[in-house]
Amino acid sequence: MSALVRPDQYVDFIQTDAAINPGNSGGALINARGELVGINTQIFSQSGGYEGIGFAIPSNTARDVMADFIKFGAVRRGSIVGLGELRPLTAEVARVNGIATIPGVLIWDMYRDSTAYDAGLRPRDLIVAVNGRDVTDMTSFSRLVAAEKIGSTAKIDVVRANRRVTFNVPIEQMPSRR
Repeated sequence: MSALVRPDQYVDFIQTDAAINPGNSGGALINARGELVGINTQIFSQSGGYEGIGFAIPSNTARDVMADFIKFGAVRRGSIVGLGELRPLTAEVARVNGIATIPGVLIWDMYRDSTAYDAGLRPRDLIVAVNGRDVTDMTSFSRLVAAEKIGSTAKIDVVRANRRVTFNVPIEQMPSRR
């Protein structure tokens, strides 16, 4: 039994009831046809044994990560440079800022000397889509942008002054966290 879960900001995991003992992660998660669907990675267990909830990295994600390591020596994720502070759109934030309550992420603050600003994004814009895919919350926005190819341009849909506007925004390498 498996399900797709999102405990991480950038990576989906497959939740599985396959037995995973602490210390033996890295085993294959296969389907009924014997095809690799994931790499067993970790287990949440209250007993410390194999009983609990297992998590596997989807095989497509593992393949992409491996390709990045081979080609670049690190995992590369897309980023929009210049978005200083983003906030989730709550009913209170929508009311105070005069925004119709629709899913999205509010640009609260940003750097004016950035590619995002040059592309046309502004503070108080509500980001509602990335390349036509809906932004429902902070996590969905992070995932959608991180998955974009570095060096490409993404169509970012925002709501500004109750109008939907689209901007072509450069996707750059996410800065490393050191």
